[in-house]
Amino acid sequence: MCGIAGLFDTRGKRDFDRGLMKRMNDIQFHRGPDEGDLYFEPGVALGHRRLSIIDLSTGQQPLFNEDGSVAVVFNGEIYNFQELVPELEALGHVFHTRSDTEVIVHAWEAWGEACVQRFRGMFAFGLWDRNRQTFFLARDRLGVKPLYYALLDDGTLLFGSELKVLMQHPGLDRRIDPHAVEEYFSLGYVAEPRTIFRGALKLQPAETLCIRRGEPIPAPRSYWDVRFSLDNHLSVGEACAELNERLRESVRLRMIADVPLGAFLSGGVDSSAVVATMAGLSGDPVSTCSIAFDDPAFNESAFAQLVADRYQTRHYVETVRSDDFDLIDTLAALYDEPYADSSAIPTYRVCQLARKHVTVALSGDGGDESFGGYRRYRTHLMDEKMRGALPAGVRRPLFGMLGRVYPKADWAPRVFRAKSTFQAMARNSVEAYFHSVSILRDDMRRSLFSASFRRELAGYNAVEVFRRHGEAAQTDDPLALIQYLDIKTYLVGDINTKVDRAAMAHSLEVREPLMDHELVEWLATLPSSLKVKGQEGKFLFKKALEPLLPDDVLYRPKMGFAVPLARWFRGPLKQRVREVMLGETLAQTGIFNRDYLEHLVDAHQSGAKDYSASLWTVMMFEAFLRHNGASVPASPAAAELIT
Repeated sequence: MCGIAGLFDTRGKRDFDRGLMKRMNDIQFHRGPDEGDLYFEPGVALGHRRLSIIDLSTGQQPLFNEDGSVAVVFNGEIYNFQELVPELEALGHVFHTRSDTEVIVHAWEAWGEACVQRFRGMFAFGLWDRNRQTFFLARDRLGVKPLYYALLDDGTLLFGSELKVLMQHPGLDRRIDPHAVEEYFSLGYVAEPRTIFRGALKLQPAETLCIRRGEPIPAPRSYWDVRFSLDNHLSVGEACAELNERLRESVRLRMIADVPLGAFLSGGVDSSAVVATMAGLSGDPVSTCSIAFDDPAFNESAFAQLVADRYQTRHYVETVRSDDFDLIDTLAALYDEPYADSSAIPTYRVCQLARKHVTVALSGDGGDESFGGYRRYRTHLMDEKMRGALPAGVRRPLFGMLGRVYPKADWAPRVFRAKSTFQAMARNSVEAYFHSVSILRDDMRRSLFSASFRRELAGYNAVEVFRRHGEAAQTDDPLALIQYLDIKTYLVGDINTKVDRAAMAHSLEVREPLMDHELVEWLATLPSSLKVKGQEGKFLFKKALEPLLPDDVLYRPKMGFAVPLARWFRGPLKQRVREVMLGETLAQTGIFNRDYLEHLVDAHQSGAKDYSASLWTVMMFEAFLRHNGASVPASPAAAELIT
């Protein structure tokens, strides 16, 4: 795992400021504390911070081809590099290292832009080809590794592993993008390709950007997508057997390392499956790391211990205080953009623990999306049956009207809380799913934002992110559609972002076997009935794991990696919440309706409603503003939202 940075003059061959390039590279020292280097030639500057994992002695970057005409800076792992080396050698390429990085430069020479289709792994890289006068950026299929870039008015391309790299450049347009604010308060993150700043973008998963000096800048190209064909009609037994083989292969590939390796073990199905598979592949005990909570309502450590005992792992556990809220400002610094998943706190702590014992950790991330594990999937499928019972021409006006007039009754027994159901019934599948995952729903965001900021949005709604992906999904299967939406949005913007930044803060590499693209592709061929069966999520995965894991792990209710926000905001953080929500930092932005902020605080702290997720989302936005020195003037020209 590493940090990459670079500058490219798309129009000419200006020399770049060495001090600037050094600042861009050094700001991400945490991503690669082992080594760092810079490379300059007219119109090109490359930087790299290295966390040494494979080929410790000769894998330094920037790395070049035989004659020095192709240079690459790379973050990630190419797991199938050992298979590609002999193929490239047969084409006449000479290797001088044992690193997966060198495969990239030779694959580019052999296959050009199509090289990424040959890579199996997690990666983000920038590559310069002097002979072709071409600069090439690429990101892995599922967006495990991040890649930020910006094209400045003077023709400079800048890129980096984190947004803070780009922020070192004085020419970056750091005005806040109002559409990014709308997406953040809907989803808890700014969705690809947008960033919080108007001048910066994220390269989306499975995209490349190929720029030839002196030619018009093209749009990024997509080189892969997952297609839910659902046409692989294996028996349950056959599917279980093949799944176990594919899982073994994926885990085996991710156990290649020249440094200490272990795994996260939460006690949930996904991480337990990874640990059980690792134990079957390793002659030595697996090192496992778990976080326990001193609040029993959030503590899964006993289930992690069951798995650790069964496989006799070297198991490390640390207990996190239930009042571990001192990380708010730390998280704002780590994520660079507003980021509202509070499970970033325990994720940060488990990465901190793991780094004491290993340099590489395997995780179970990605399992819920591909196997059908989220509770919200079952709820959505039930709602879809109801939506399917009435034609849209009847359903939309009827339930739309009922949703508007029926009183909101969060305090009432569930049977009387029909308003949300009516609202969901009035929407189509994509809109309804967006509504169900939104942190602040449409009506709440309308109340949250000031009139001047709503004018800035000009009608933009974050549901457009889901609509765009929904149109590309190529499936009308109810479960497959929302799995696709999550793979394109939540998995990338929330899960992968959370793990990458938390791990890199501690110079830890995390590998995700359940996000292997070949495994994801195969799972997308299986019928949805093998993923959610009645009220059982991850049906096939659990069946396949029955010989490996106890039922207490497989079939207990899902807990998730949560923290007690509701209690914090009524207890130890009560005064801090009020000061943040009603303080000067938010007031000066012109974005918010102060009366509604006050309502959120009062209603939550009185116990009338649980607004903890909404309060946390606003607090993390405020922390982002403070950490980045952002000041957004409160006026109709909030317009210019200058940071």
